[in-house]
Amino acid sequence: MCTGKCSRFIAVALYPLAALSIICNIVLFFPGGEVKYAEQGHITEEVKYLGGIIGGGVLVLLPALYIHLTGSQGCCGNRCGMFLSILFAAIGVVGALYSFIVAVLALQNGPLCKYILWTTPFKNSDKSYLSDSSMWGQCFEPKDMVQFHIGLFGTLLATSCLQLVLCAAQMINGLFGCLCGTCTEKGPL
Repeated sequence: MCTGKCSRFIAVALYPLAALSIICNIVLFFPGGEVKYAEQGHITEEVKYLGGIIGGGVLVLLPALYIHLTGSQGCCGNRCGMFLSILFAAIGVVGALYSFIVAVLALQNGPLCKYILWTTPFKNSDKSYLSDSSMWGQCFEPKDMVQFHIGLFGTLLATSCLQLVLCAAQMINGLFGCLCGTCTEKGPL
């Protein structure tokens, strides 16, 4: 496969992943589908880090656009373009890592919910709330907050893993394109 075609494939795969990351992070601001929790400041701390918007979103979307342009029409533009795609893919790796770390921290600490007061009841507990669903009843408000939290941050975690793999693959692809040159279609002699 030509390095340009591979670049285009990677970029096209990164677009929906970046959009999904942004959407998940935005939805996390509205637990239970209500605005009142955001207005009152009752949002899980890791949501405010914007891992899905900045990391998995913007810092992956910008490299995806450049990588797509590099691989336009099935062939890479030139060796310099492929070298720059390595640098842009590295930015994507940084963004995906940021999103990954924020999602891991959020899943480890648990959601902010109303237990007796507004707190993160699972943050320093001996047992993991992820493996013991009987603990989920400690969150009274918002309704189904634990499932909401796990579902969206789990999606961000999976999305950032895929973004990491794709951006790392583009770094390798860009290296091949930079060292081996562009692919050219051979016409009849």
